Amino acid sequence: MAAAAMLSAQADPEAPKDVTRVPVVFSGDHETDGVDRGRPVVLIAAALGVAPEVFREAFSHVHPAGPDRGPTDEEARKNKAAPMNVLGKYGVTNERLDQVSNYYRYNRSRGEMWTNKPATANALIKAGAIIGYEITDGGAGYSSAPTVSVPGVRGGTPKVEISFGMDLGTNGAVSSITVSPDGGK
Repeated sequence: MAAAAMLSAQADPEAPKDVTRVPVVFSGDHETDGVDRGRPVVLIAAALGVAPEVFREAFSHVHPAGPDRGPTDEEARKNKAAPMNVLGKYGVTNERLDQVSNYYRYNRSRGEMWTNKPATANALIKAGAIIGYEITDGGAGYSSAPTVSVPGVRGGTPKVEISFGMDLGTNGAVSSITVSPDGGK
């Protein structure tokens, strides 16, 4: 039985030359926790350098105005101060909160998605079996691990890992894809 295969977030120049590379298809990749009402809290929290629970606590004190009117000046002031009372303790500035919030802002009811970049990867096929993966671009903006499929190739279900961090361009990137020890058969 072959050892589990995992290749780094860049195309592997050491990958065997006698393999066929088949582009993978990523799907089911922008799930959010139900308590977050569609907000990509894992991405926002990571970009702010805090745990998701801290971000949720910070925003539990915000009370948006109804859809029929904007907030009054007093409501806007209170709603801005509420999250900063929590996040400021973690070194988050108002400027950074605005930057991250604006980056991930989207209108779900219009069919929009928050800022993201699709990942690209290849399955490495040898003798009809998947022996590994090479990630050619980890993408960004994944709030949950996507499912990977390889059109026309049978195989096991690979494990996909996502990395989170403060860099908006790489936050929520696919960082590894691991094939089962039996080569995905």
